[in-house]
Amino acid sequence: MRYIGKDVAAQYVEGWDWMAPIRDRNTGIWDEVSISRTGPVKIIDPHLVSTFFDDYKRVYLHATLEMQNKSSWVADCSVNVQVTTELEGNICLVEHIQSQKVSVPAGSTIQYTFPQLYFYKPNLWWPNGMGKQSLYNVVISIDVEGFGESDSWNHHFGFRKIESDIDTATGGRLFKVNGQPIFIRGGNWILSDGLLRLSEKRYHTDIKFHADMNFNMIRCWGGGLAERPEFYHYCDIYGLLVWQEFWITGDVDGRGVPVSNPNGPLDHDLFLLCARDTVKLLRNHPSLALWVGGNEQVPPPDINAALKKDLELHPHFQTSSENEKWMVDSSSVSEDPSQYLDGTRIYVQGSMWDGFANGKGGFTDGPYEIQYPENFFKDDFYKYGFNPEVGSVGMPVVATIRATMPSEGWEIPLVKKLPAGYVEEVPNPIWDYHKYIPYSKPHKVQSQIELYGSPKDLDDFCLKAQLANYIQYRALIEGWNCRMWKKYTGFLIWKTQNPWTGLRGQFYDHLLDQTAGFFGCRCAAEPIHVQLNLSTCCIEVVNTTSDELSGIAIEASVWDLEGTCPYFKVFEKLSLPPKQTSSIVEMEYPKSKDSKPVYFLLLKLYNVSNYGIISRNFYWLHQSGGDYKQLEPYRKSNIPIQVTSQVIIKGSTYEVRVNVQNKSKNAESSSLTYNNNFINRQGEGDSDSNSLENKEQTDKKRSTGFFHRICRRIVTGSNSPRLVETNGNAVGVAFFLHFSVHSSKAEGKEGEDTRILPVHYSDNYFSLVPGEAMPIKISFEAPPGVTPKITLHGWNLSQGLTVCYY
Repeated sequence: MRYIGKDVAAQYVEGWDWMAPIRDRNTGIWDEVSISRTGPVKIIDPHLVSTFFDDYKRVYLHATLEMQNKSSWVADCSVNVQVTTELEGNICLVEHIQSQKVSVPAGSTIQYTFPQLYFYKPNLWWPNGMGKQSLYNVVISIDVEGFGESDSWNHHFGFRKIESDIDTATGGRLFKVNGQPIFIRGGNWILSDGLLRLSEKRYHTDIKFHADMNFNMIRCWGGGLAERPEFYHYCDIYGLLVWQEFWITGDVDGRGVPVSNPNGPLDHDLFLLCARDTVKLLRNHPSLALWVGGNEQVPPPDINAALKKDLELHPHFQTSSENEKWMVDSSSVSEDPSQYLDGTRIYVQGSMWDGFANGKGGFTDGPYEIQYPENFFKDDFYKYGFNPEVGSVGMPVVATIRATMPSEGWEIPLVKKLPAGYVEEVPNPIWDYHKYIPYSKPHKVQSQIELYGSPKDLDDFCLKAQLANYIQYRALIEGWNCRMWKKYTGFLIWKTQNPWTGLRGQFYDHLLDQTAGFFGCRCAAEPIHVQLNLSTCCIEVVNTTSDELSGIAIEASVWDLEGTCPYFKVFEKLSLPPKQTSSIVEMEYPKSKDSKPVYFLLLKLYNVSNYGIISRNFYWLHQSGGDYKQLEPYRKSNIPIQVTSQVIIKGSTYEVRVNVQNKSKNAESSSLTYNNNFINRQGEGDSDSNSLENKEQTDKKRSTGFFHRICRRIVTGSNSPRLVETNGNAVGVAFFLHFSVHSSKAEGKEGEDTRILPVHYSDNYFSLVPGEAMPIKISFEAPPGVTPKITLHGWNLSQGLTVCYY
């Protein structure tokens, strides 16, 4: 049985801040229903738990299950457990196999606990950015004498230990995985789809998107639901820790129009029954990190007390302080941990209690509005150690507006001029219905779109909104980065996605197209990251890993709109401690007398030994009190771009590797590490360090190239990479380049949305200084019968490149 909160059912009451009402979504059967057939003895709700000793060298796997005998005779059973791990080439290695004899009385259900299985130095499961997500497959089966196999069950399992306590230094909740503290950078998840059209394929995309943004936690918000097992499976695969909330929120506390029930769910017993069932459904997932009673409130006293009792920690997982390490032999504990309902994860009664927000339930999360980017770096921006909800704008790309709204919704906001340069945006009624968040705040924040000049139309507005999205969310994360462990233990952005076509707080829209904010997050949340503190103008390096960084250097270069480099410095012989943000040096250029009103800053963190790029960060900046209006005439520059590509096609799946280079050069560009020899992270291959020109393809892979209508074409052979160039002749930064993938159908309706979605990009909305090259990986699945084409647009590309694959 699975509970769907009233908040999901019909609660989106008038005034709810992010979604319009969708009524009666809890009517009838809303999830998949399946029927299975077993023999006389059935397996019920196995529970897997791992315990660790000797600094994670000695590990025990505990397993308990219920066995239900539906027959009228005593069933003599062989109960079997097998643990395997997958090697390369789909070969499985059997790590453990055990069989036990058990008799189950007629018509009864018994609980059975296996003798613990011993592992020496198993591969551990780590969150995204900390290591590999090693998974083992556990299979439990029952053979009944005289019948054969009666039932079987299997589940992926990860060996890991999650600890959580309140950090004494910050007052925020601190999480440790396998003994290592993890700085939480994640987002709030609403639900996959407002009409509950749930699918494994969409879950896969959703979770991979979060991993692509370098996030390490997803909060399943209490107004949503416990998602299908596939959701948690992909969190296991991609290393996303899950904060799972029970279904207590604004629909059960007397708020709303009409006023909701003030005493929580109408049926407390049913709620608890569903809560316990949900725990059994999810508890074997290594990604599941904690249980939380409710959103911005605690459950009613009887429900809260029952949940605390049900989710009490086993002694094995209890700690009295954050530094205590449990090293007692498991034989000293009488009850096996797998016999608990959970016993391995903390229960926190509400999202703003016990180390979250002010820890006492005060409404101290947020804010949820546009901010000046530098404000995120200031000490007074947020007072508490862990912010469970902080958000901002979320305008999608223009193609999504045109695809989801009638022409009346294509009108951009009217702007009312206010004193001191402030404005007030008045959106059209359709945007208002879709919960648009303005890019300005009267008398507090000047328009972050008007900084670039007044938008001329919808296309111009949405493009400038993407510029603001990128800056806003990169600054949000970098602001938290700069006080990692000193003031903060983590944050969760409100929110990462929308279950409908919303216009606020999202990094990809309901059609699965990313905003530029997606890639601002991806940049800022790197495990190792170089950044500019927008408040102090200091260059900082964020090292969230457990390793000291040595033999590294930072290259800082400033570029003006004329394509010259007035500032270039290299800071060498750097050693940076683990789990720390280090301030390196203050940038001198902004205070120099010759500094330009608008300029670009490129920061690169690299290994001195091989010039391998660890982190790259590109800023566009204006002087204090200034704006970006000088970028408007910069659009007329036509920067020469060269693109090399190779594509691998497997069925309907395309993997395209492109190398994009800014061919404009000057004297300064020859001294830069412009090749961008990126270092791979954890074998993901998103940043390919090999030159595409030298990469060979096997006979089983199809390789093809670009075709476009405005560039001259150089063909080097049917199986060789293809190279294309634009005809630009200006010198300068190729600014805000972004790819998109479309169907190249010969016939189509005018204005039809031709995008192929979703698409996974290793980077997008990027910029290249003169001479610089960037490898990009693009992967997608094309619908049957569709020939895909890839387009490249940019702020100062006179026309977009069109790329077709045949």
